[in-house]
Amino acid sequence: MARSSSGIVAGLTAAALAAVGFLGYQASASAPAHPAAAAQQPSASASAAPSQSGAPQAPGKAAPVPADSGSGVRVVYSAAQKRVWLVGEQGTETKTFTVMPSTVHPKAGSYAVTSRKGAIPGSDGVPIEHVVLFATTDGVVVGFSARTDGATPEPDATKKTGGIRMARGDGDAMWNFATVGVKIVVMP
Repeated sequence: MARSSSGIVAGLTAAALAAVGFLGYQASASAPAHPAAAAQQPSASASAAPSQSGAPQAPGKAAPVPADSGSGVRVVYSAAQKRVWLVGEQGTETKTFTVMPSTVHPKAGSYAVTSRKGAIPGSDGVPIEHVVLFATTDGVVVGFSARTDGATPEPDATKKTGGIRMARGDGDAMWNFATVGVKIVVMP
């Protein structure tokens, strides 16, 4: 009996490591081929962002946490708004920031952080850090990450990627907040 339990644990560990590696590959594959191209891309950490109604927010005024995002400690993610909210105790927002969505989006609903990786070198050599995984959609692992160079280029629409990119400082905040088991709420 103990022997089969060890096999299951080893299999699950191998699957988790493969998923982390695959996300790193996907995230790095979405990076521009030339560093100058990244500099021309708009930053995902701009303070103006669309509101829930689609109207732009005034500069410096971030969109409020969506009212229908649940309760308790959670990360709320909206691909449509290109925004994440880190929500602490009693529903208080601790931080919100814009992100660059991946090309593959998880369905709306509640998830949990399944694993994390401090740093992964991308297959193109671009270092990626603060990898927080929470879903698999159409065989693509989905999670949050930051490039160590701080760039947040738009992903190549012809590739299936699951890396939701954020500025490096926002990656620090995500890493400190979203430990394994923390709830992730995906909004439409």
